[in-house]
Amino acid sequence: MKRYELIAPCHFGLEAVLKKEIIDLGYYISGVEDGRVTFYGDEEAVCRANVFLRTAERVLIKIGSFRAETYEELFQGTKGLPWEEFIPRDGKFWVAKAGSVKSKLFSPSDIQAIMKKAMVERLKEVYRESWFEESGESFPVRVFLLKDEVTVGLDTTGDSLHKRGYRKLTAKAPIAENLAAALIMLTPWRADRILVDPFCGSGTIPIEAAMMAANMAPGMRRGFTAKNWPHIVGAQIWQDTLEEAEEMVDFSVETDIQGYDADEDIVAAARENARLAGVEKLIHFQKREVSELSHAKKYGFIITNPPYGERLEDKENLRPLYETIGERFRMLDAWSLYMITSYENAQQDIGRKADKNRKIYNGMMKTYYYQFLGPKPAKKPRPEGGNRQE
Repeated sequence: MKRYELIAPCHFGLEAVLKKEIIDLGYYISGVEDGRVTFYGDEEAVCRANVFLRTAERVLIKIGSFRAETYEELFQGTKGLPWEEFIPRDGKFWVAKAGSVKSKLFSPSDIQAIMKKAMVERLKEVYRESWFEESGESFPVRVFLLKDEVTVGLDTTGDSLHKRGYRKLTAKAPIAENLAAALIMLTPWRADRILVDPFCGSGTIPIEAAMMAANMAPGMRRGFTAKNWPHIVGAQIWQDTLEEAEEMVDFSVETDIQGYDADEDIVAAARENARLAGVEKLIHFQKREVSELSHAKKYGFIITNPPYGERLEDKENLRPLYETIGERFRMLDAWSLYMITSYENAQQDIGRKADKNRKIYNGMMKTYYYQFLGPKPAKKPRPEGGNRQE
């Protein structure tokens, strides 16, 4: 099998979470930068990364990198890459996205046009063609420019990995599925612990938690661009990877995962999304105001994405809302609260300084993931004589 360097972009601030995921899959990390992790793997790694990674946005095959301070250098550097190893004679190819940070070349449209022209010139020479019909499979390319260093990747994913395929109905300002998964993974929550999201919206956080509890791979029910590239990744490898994912699912797990929302229609949408994800039996959704938040048991987790007040008319409601969150949290015995928000006075209104906070970019919006930690439950005593050596 051929060895590739693969690039996995992610939300800024979540690189360490994604890095751990990749290591847990068994792959060697070659680099970590703002918003992306690179690692080595073969064709199987392309499949497994797409199917199993919960926090990545996509998986790119690195075609190459070079330095470019002028458009001529960009053209020649792009032309020098081995495009014919990936794009067949009838392939449809284009630069789907160009990003530039602290580089002399900064116009996305100009970068895309120059690189497309260079790719055409390279393939003309290799295939001895004067014109390409581009009637075959799609080969989208993505490029990053950082301090004049150009990194070029072939997008194996297509639609972003946050699109698991289950969220057909959405609330306003829904949280992305891969971000929701990362928020859960940044906590000590496990399937045998209580999890409540009192602002569940479309149900994304409870659904992602239920999928983790049942060991469901996030990409097992969606398609990928690279599925149509048999010369790069064979169909048998995709089939083996999906069979591996199916064998890992365990619906016998017992959970206490709850999602509340004040809007009955939103709760209905969350239930439908959970059904489409196949985890509706693992989650209890109900119409409930945050002021009614309660639970009889100890050591639970609140993991939530409350309103930020992006619109001016919503801002005046934020203080009483966050004060209510704080009041209800104090009523819960030995619980922990994990909350992502851009609201600047969140800690003040909740009435407690967070034990930890983490800066995360939700799209282009800077948010903080506040972590109010409760006590750990006492360890269960081992059965007498359980590990005793005679």
